[in-house]
Amino acid sequence: MNAESDERTGDSAAGQEAELGSRAPEFIKSRRTLHLSWQVGVFVVGLAVVGAGIVMLPLPGPGWLVIFGGMAIWATEFVWAQLVLRWTKRKVTEAAQRALDPKVRRRNIILTTIGLVIIAALLGVYLWQCGFVMPWKTGR
Repeated sequence: MNAESDERTGDSAAGQEAELGSRAPEFIKSRRTLHLSWQVGVFVVGLAVVGAGIVMLPLPGPGWLVIFGGMAIWATEFVWAQLVLRWTKRKVTEAAQRALDPKVRRRNIILTTIGLVIIAALLGVYLWQCGFVMPWKTGR
């Protein structure tokens, strides 16, 4: 998970990936106190976004998308977040490639079909045994 292994595996794609480190403007990086304040601000904003994403996981909303957005905010300033995002991007790309494999797609379609048949059979048995009964009172 370090930058050297990314370069050895060819993930840098001929220098297209940005260098690791702070992306703060030069006038901010040149002053230590200002740069530290900038980092604290980026961390607090990223933490708020990640926290909102965590809250959205059980509630309605795009929780994982917001969490990754907060990680992207942190990645503008912190090397560890840049490395986590690179690793995540690599794993998502690998999973997408595996999902496009015809054998894997065929297996997924077969498993989904079997699951739907089992659910339909269970629903049929339930309706046969219990009938169609509304869970609430419909009579006056």
